[in-house]
Amino acid sequence: MSTTISEDRIGAAEQPLSEDEYRDRLRELPPSAKLVAKVLEADSPLSQGQLAEESLLPDRTVRYALNRLEDVGLVGSRYSFRDARKQVYFLNN
Repeated sequence: MSTTISEDRIGAAEQPLSEDEYRDRLRELPPSAKLVAKVLEADSPLSQGQLAEESLLPDRTVRYALNRLEDVGLVGSRYSFRDARKQVYFLNN
């Protein structure tokens, strides 16, 4: 199964996901991951702290949601230009 996830990540980096594929991947995730994805749709890139503030979820829940979204290739991250100690997250589609 980990091979499929790696292939999905590679595919996501090469070309954007279709709306149907995006929804299919999102459908299998927990509600917290769906909420974080929705917040990122409205405003991104955001740090983990900003996501927690916007979604009203605890930091730990946001961290879990981001890990799940990254596992299926829906979210990417990079270092913040403002503060290189922080990572910011964005949708891959």
